[in-house]
Amino acid sequence: MSKETILEVRNLSKNFGGVKAVSEVSFQLKRGEALGVMGPNGCGKSTLINLITGFIKPSSGQVFYQGKDITGIAPHKAVNLGIARSFQMAKPFYNIPVYKNLIIPLFSPRVRKLVGGKFGDRDEAAIHLLEDVGFERDSSIPYKAAGSLPHGYVKRLELARCLSLEPDLIILDELFSGMSMSEVASILPFLERLRDEGKTLIMVEHRLKELFRVVDKVVVLNFGKKIAEGLPEEVVQNEEVRKSYLGSEVDSSA
Repeated sequence: MSKETILEVRNLSKNFGGVKAVSEVSFQLKRGEALGVMGPNGCGKSTLINLITGFIKPSSGQVFYQGKDITGIAPHKAVNLGIARSFQMAKPFYNIPVYKNLIIPLFSPRVRKLVGGKFGDRDEAAIHLLEDVGFERDSSIPYKAAGSLPHGYVKRLELARCLSLEPDLIILDELFSGMSMSEVASILPFLERLRDEGKTLIMVEHRLKELFRVVDKVVVLNFGKKIAEGLPEEVVQNEEVRKSYLGSEVDSSA
């Protein structure tokens, strides 16, 4: 039995004045699939994510989530439907302890609806989520102010905030950006585990070898247009894709 379509993007476009940031992009994502979105800087990747999650409204086109038209939905309503996203520039609540950053989403309407009074101690749940993404449970780091975290830990916290919302669709916008090779290597197994557990993922990334370890298929954008879609090993052989990267990032051995 084929998996149901959880997300459909249909001819989605966004113009900023005379600039077409996203131009008639379409794709479908099945429940349990992991999709990579790639392309050179300024190609429209983050704009596409902002359109899907309601942070900006499209000039034309539609977004369907679990069969429902959510085009232009308010971001908080998208969260309540089960769509959680991270941001390139993570902005935690800097002045409160790291684990307290998760208490707010753990009290969100979606989580309360899903688990009600059965959730238990939310402080303990927050610590457990942080441990899942690589925080040392017995260290003092989860109890320090979030503003004191090194960049790699801020990115992990951003991922934990997504997971705390009990999402059906997780969208990660350049999670690996600014992380060291060792930090990326340490978080990859967790992302692979999410995929293997049947979570639905969209990952916007420049670090292609790491991205290809996680995703089932990729969509490639250039100048706002979709120029390729398919399996990672097929897409990297596409001549237009290789030209868009000028050979600097796409490696046929990836």
